[in-house]
Amino acid sequence: MDPRFNVAEKRQLNGEEEEEEEDDENNMEAWERAYADERSWESLQEDESGLLRAIDSNALHHAQYRRRLRSLSTVSTATRIQKGLIRYLYVVIDFSRAASETDFKPSRMAVAAKHVEAFIREFFDQNPLSHIALITIRDGVAQCLTDLGGSPDSHIKALMGKLGCSGDSSLQNALDLVHGYLNQIPSYGHREVLILYSALSTCDPGDIMETIQKCKNSKIRCSVVGLSAEIYICRHLCQETGGTYTVAMDEAHMKELLLEHAPPPPAIAEFAVSNLIKMGFPQRAAEGVVSICSCHKEAKVGGGYTCPRCKARVCELPTECQICGLTLVSSPHLARSYHHLFPITPFNDVSPTLPNSHKLPRACFGCQQPLIQSGNKPGLRVACPNCNQHFCLDCDIYIHESLHNCPGCESQRNSKPVTGE
Repeated sequence: MDPRFNVAEKRQLNGEEEEEEEDDENNMEAWERAYADERSWESLQEDESGLLRAIDSNALHHAQYRRRLRSLSTVSTATRIQKGLIRYLYVVIDFSRAASETDFKPSRMAVAAKHVEAFIREFFDQNPLSHIALITIRDGVAQCLTDLGGSPDSHIKALMGKLGCSGDSSLQNALDLVHGYLNQIPSYGHREVLILYSALSTCDPGDIMETIQKCKNSKIRCSVVGLSAEIYICRHLCQETGGTYTVAMDEAHMKELLLEHAPPPPAIAEFAVSNLIKMGFPQRAAEGVVSICSCHKEAKVGGGYTCPRCKARVCELPTECQICGLTLVSSPHLARSYHHLFPITPFNDVSPTLPNSHKLPRACFGCQQPLIQSGNKPGLRVACPNCNQHFCLDCDIYIHESLHNCPGCESQRNSKPVTGE
């Protein structure tokens, strides 16, 4: 047999094998391709004794957090940018037939519901004075699942009890429903819509361009997170109303895209004017007192709060009094909303390979945990650009997402000597 024929035959067989591998990759689901692309087994390393080292998931989580922080810092640290602290957000979830697709495991609907639950809790943690409402799309009809309110548990309970996919999706019906509600919001409220869209088309009863123009005239900011592919009408909607349009590549990316909408965005120019808002700071009712709750229209014993204007009882804060319409808040709610106006500057990464790395602090300034790895080598750390104090990765996330104050800067501010006369 001619050896050249053997070489050509082998090349042909190799070509067939490569084509089969490409076909296998094309036939894989999205969640399977995500694991194949990550190739996490290649990141395994051996230590000095030949044992496998554990993957540093803390560093991976911190890198993801830093990417999200940098994407927000371009707007947050800009000078003289007014934020919308009192937000009225409608979350529209597409539960049409397309949401039953299994490219997200176990389905788009299940993954969307899980991450919307996490988003609602994060939203109220960062925006305690704001309100959320849920709208679902199925069978070509948009249905209001919950009204605007400040209770995350009530929204999550209503969402988990109405899961199900059927029919087509109608983007116009959802926008018309949202426009009817948000058009009644007071001038100081910032009107927003966040749409989780699964379908590749929209079945509308009329001209959707007119509906988009109505939303634009009413200063309603519409943002879309796509779960399938990019759609022209969704991008056009976001461009006209000043929102953002993104498409989730996998489950982790979808969660990251949703959490980017939790901090308040810059205010629209027409809403960036000063407004005086009447607010009441109710006192907690005494235990054992029987009173009629204005929220649930029933008698309850103990707990709750008393409106300072009309003396009506409400169950939780923040809310609006059902009797006199006064906005009821507590002082911690105002404090937690205030930090968005003056965010902390992102900390700088400190390279452990610096020439004078042995002179770096050996413990985190926040939690006092050692920053030295095995072998007396400097570990991963960050430093505040203002006070130059070093922090571990966990403290970096805690300071920027929960505390909103740098302990190093605060200690320098409070340690100034007091001179007596």
